[in-house]
Amino acid sequence: MIALKNVAHSYGHGGGELLTDITLDLAPGSFHFLTGPSGAGKTTLLKLCYGELKPSAGEIQLFGRNVREMTRDDIAGVRRRVGVVHQDCRFLDHLSVAENIALPLDVAERPPAPGDLSELIGWVGLSARARALPPELSGGERQRAALARAVILGPEMVLADEPTGNVDWEMSLKLLRLLVELNRMGTAVLIATHDLNLIRAAKAQVSARVLRIRDRTLRLAGAEL
Repeated sequence: MIALKNVAHSYGHGGGELLTDITLDLAPGSFHFLTGPSGAGKTTLLKLCYGELKPSAGEIQLFGRNVREMTRDDIAGVRRRVGVVHQDCRFLDHLSVAENIALPLDVAERPPAPGDLSELIGWVGLSARARALPPELSGGERQRAALARAVILGPEMVLADEPTGNVDWEMSLKLLRLLVELNRMGTAVLIATHDLNLIRAAKAQVSARVLRIRDRTLRLAGAEL
């Protein structure tokens, strides 16, 4: 589905490599965690996985196509197959929660099926907040709205960048439960996080591989997790 082979990514203007010799295969239905210290390159690696960034070396295959040969429209097509939950989830403040969640449908020119939007909003526990504006939401509500927006097109994979970074432990577990449910329905999931407790909680519910960025490359995390 998404495969990186000997991939490197460099800072521009001779700033040196942030990532080097990254090899990763994200298979359908898989569940991965990506960990590592702040600044190690977790967000950069996620951006490589959905075509936001191009590698400075190596090869990236997105759904069987080499990313270097893909046009902007091709990359837009990938974005419909990969849902992304950004660390700083942004919304249009003049639109309601429901309207923000539905935005990817507008971009894809795909009308929502009757009941699908309300069902999705209910799934993330925001039915009572559907008409609220984004500034009125708590951190946990914003993250759940961001997850709903990321999955509204029925993606084959979800990439989540520190989705629990700004919420308490109880809300972290709720978000994790939603991501595990998605995975059980066949969606591949990759979560970038520094929260080892979240990883331990997940491993009790799902078979997850834990990857760590260390010394600019990717390694399978040890048994301490």
